[in-house]
Amino acid sequence: MKMNWGTGIVIAFALFITFILSYVYKVQSNAKYDHELVVEDYYKKEALVQGDIEKQENANALTNKVVIENTPEGINIQFPSDFDYSKINGKVSCYRPSSQKLDFEIPISLSSPHLLIPKSNLAGGLWDISIAWNYDGVAYLNKNSIKIE
Repeated sequence: MKMNWGTGIVIAFALFITFILSYVYKVQSNAKYDHELVVEDYYKKEALVQGDIEKQENANALTNKVVIENTPEGINIQFPSDFDYSKINGKVSCYRPSSQKLDFEIPISLSSPHLLIPKSNLAGGLWDISIAWNYDGVAYLNKNSIKIE
């Protein structure tokens, strides 16, 4: 069989396409490659962005702001001292950008104006802390990133 340039180019393209498709299939079907999403319901979460902006503006307008600090015991969250801490409710979300399996939430139920997230619950690395809380019917949102050593 006599082969010309055109046939060779078509065969080369076909082999290249076969290689690429087999590689894509291998990566997509192998459990070793983790395909986790940043957020499960991305579009639902995106629709709530304006509400989050308003909650952050409420938090920024406070004279005494929420303080999030990294201490040797863990992450200490100090709520404003001029608020009655027994009326504060909400949740603290700890988000680990590198692994969705480490993410967790803690409901806010205070016996003092401080909330401590123990260091034993936190793996070393970067954590995004989001505090969604309510006081007297007003919603607040504080966000901060903390690196745990």
